Amino acid sequence: MLTANDFIPKAYSQTIESGSFQWSAPSNIALGKYWGKKDNQIPANPSVSFTLNNCKTITKLVFAKKEKQDIFSFDLLFEGKPKEDFKPKIQKFLERIEIYLPFLKEYHFTIDTENTFPHSSGIASSASGMAALAMNLMSLEKALNPEMTEAYFYQKASLLARLGSGSACRSVKGQVVVWGNQANIEGSSDLYGVEFPNAIHGNFKNFQDTILLVDKGEKQVSSTVGHDLMHAHPYAERRFEQAHENLDKLNAIFESGNLEEFIKVVESEALTLHAMMMTSMPYFILMKPNTLQIINTIWQFRTDTKIPVCFTLDAGANVHVLYPENVSEKVLQFIKDELVGFCQNGQYICDEIGNGAIQLA
Repeated sequence: MLTANDFIPKAYSQTIESGSFQWSAPSNIALGKYWGKKDNQIPANPSVSFTLNNCKTITKLVFAKKEKQDIFSFDLLFEGKPKEDFKPKIQKFLERIEIYLPFLKEYHFTIDTENTFPHSSGIASSASGMAALAMNLMSLEKALNPEMTEAYFYQKASLLARLGSGSACRSVKGQVVVWGNQANIEGSSDLYGVEFPNAIHGNFKNFQDTILLVDKGEKQVSSTVGHDLMHAHPYAERRFEQAHENLDKLNAIFESGNLEEFIKVVESEALTLHAMMMTSMPYFILMKPNTLQIINTIWQFRTDTKIPVCFTLDAGANVHVLYPENVSEKVLQFIKDELVGFCQNGQYICDEIGNGAIQLA
């Protein structure tokens, strides 16, 4: 198994003065949740996610060699305009990854980024944003080291993305991605995300995710703070064990296509995530009244119709409605008829399983 030291380069065979790259990287939605981190962005338990297709970040990286090479130098643009308040996060990211990309201080970078989903829509953009930036930086490293293999390229991109935002490592490659060491999942690692190694049942092909925007405001407790609260959490150890158990179950479910069991595990994981928040000290609640209304309405609809639709939640109030493509028409009608009224300004986003980051230029 690769260690972090395996991603520290020894020397580059090429030099490059200036240029640019452009990548898109999608968001993802965890089915098995991770909550709690160890040092250096290592997850306290493994997780598995669907990579999304439509909700993504598009980032262009322009670079040019500079004379003074003692500090990081970059401009950050969001939708073409300077975004100063995000620069400290990029600065911290560059500091974390410099050991893996020792050329960073040699260049001035212009990072121009935009999202395909509405700004402040309540969709976390850190996963897609950090993944897109990591892909661009890896393209530069590949230009400096053309002998790099494709497998190494994607593994290292995922490792770098993780150091920007933990879940970003699941946005690099693959439809179903596992992050975190899990005994019976080949190649799984705490350092980077890996494509689910086994065949995925046809029931999950083109699986749909409609994101109901319940609350577009900033969370009162950040995910970083929430993760930290797991260190002294009274139920932490049992939760970490449960996460491994549920990932074992999902491993079997992806192969068998058992949608009934999929629903049980995914909804339980979502509620357990929020239970950890409600039982930490200090405790907090990120769900809103309309989140609960949506959940109860989905449960009633599923009972009445036997249609295999379920929900999951990230660390926020918005609800991801998950369902197979073959029931899309009925579920979308249900969403329009019964759930849109619980969304802020009636807003929702239709998405589906995607394939990961794509190079655009």
